[in-house]
Amino acid sequence: MSRQKITIVGAGNVGGSAAQRLAEREGYAIALVDIVEGLPQGKALDLAQAGAVCGYDSEIVGTNNYDATANSDVVVITSGMARKPGMSRSELLEKNTKIVRSVVQEIVPRSPSAVLVIVSNPLDAMTHVAHRVSGFPKERVVGMAGVLDSARFSTFIAQELNVSVLNVHAMVLGGHGDAMVPLVRYTTVSGRPVDQWMSKEKLEEIVTRTRSGGAEIVNLLKTGSAFYAPAAAAVEMVEAIIKDEHKVLPCAARCEGEYGLKGTYMGVPVRLGKNGVEEILEYELTAEEKSAFDTSAKGVQELCDEVDGILDAG
Repeated sequence: MSRQKITIVGAGNVGGSAAQRLAEREGYAIALVDIVEGLPQGKALDLAQAGAVCGYDSEIVGTNNYDATANSDVVVITSGMARKPGMSRSELLEKNTKIVRSVVQEIVPRSPSAVLVIVSNPLDAMTHVAHRVSGFPKERVVGMAGVLDSARFSTFIAQELNVSVLNVHAMVLGGHGDAMVPLVRYTTVSGRPVDQWMSKEKLEEIVTRTRSGGAEIVNLLKTGSAFYAPAAAAVEMVEAIIKDEHKVLPCAARCEGEYGLKGTYMGVPVRLGKNGVEEILEYELTAEEKSAFDTSAKGVQELCDEVDGILDAG
């Protein structure tokens, strides 16, 4: 039986960690791509050798050549400049726009039926870039944002309550940045609404910490940004697609009328299956939640407008 093929572009910390998680799942053909000579080849060889210890027999190749990515079912794009302490997401915009554009231009002719999962930052804007450059249907271009943000929200809640994080089910919408919208009303701990577990003040502290979750890690690491959790979030999306799980996850998807948006990539609940985004689910929002969501959408749209200017300029 032929293995389903997954390409990961960018063999840095996020890409390498995602490749490891997928290799340990076994059953996939994995192509790890990077422009740095020797980096993807070395990581692929290292991962292959780990299989002898960990008990997996995955097919994994490291390459500087996109030809090895041909006929991929899913392509995860992690390429781009990492955020540095004090650097805003918008500062990454021009450089990462050009990087993502070049990657997509290499991928599309070789894997015209693939689903693209974007991890590069600024996330929502880079997903917009990938959609525009690829010419793919909007269903097959999706960004990893809400899965990570919801994981952070869940983790902080679990730590505060001293319960298993597996008991917490959280939902975070909006752009992947300081204006994200953690939905307290749709967050539960063992089926009980989270606001019945702790005070409003404590919840607000956790919401604020979630919004700056990425920056907190950047400031702690000093020389890099988060990679274990982003890689895990990307892999959850990849497997929902590859396995046709119809899993409901918060992802950056292109809204065409949903939530009052038109042609905007935003973090919203979607059902993921083999063709990518099968459906965008519209949650009922209070006036306060909708206002926060619209504020987040405005910020994302401004970035996307700037991105369009960069792309139009060549």
